[in-house]
Amino acid sequence: MGDKKKKAASVFIRLVSAAGTGFFYVKKKNPRKMSEKMEFRKYDPRVNRHVLFTEAKMK
Repeated sequence: MGDKKKKAASVFIRLVSAAGTGFFYVKKKNPRKMSEKMEFRKYDPRVNRHVLFTEAKMK
């Protein structure tokens, strides 16, 4: 029969610190359900505070 693989719904994205430290988190996202860019306020240990993290592509 047909051995077709399903395309994965989720993709990994980087959440990059707006403080410019280069620190990032990795998170899964389903682009079919959530088309806009993700933004979170999370902890950046390099500046020792919570800052804005914005979505960027994985390299």
